[in-house]
Amino acid sequence: MFRHLPGPLWFRILLSAVLIAAAVLALMEYVFPWLAETSLLPSLTDSTIGGS
Repeated sequence: MFRHLPGPLWFRILLSAVLIAAAVLALMEYVFPWLAETSLLPSLTDSTIGGS
C-alpha cells in the first residue's frame, strides 16, 4: 500500500501516519463502543470468581 501513495518519501510517511491515526480513531470512537453495546466483546468488569 505504501508504494501506491502519491508524492515523495516524506509525504508518504506523513500520509501513512495520518491514515493510521484516522483508523485508530475510528476504531476507538465508533467500532469498539458498538461492539461493547452489542455484547460481542466481554466486559472487563465481568467476574467469574464468587459468581452464583
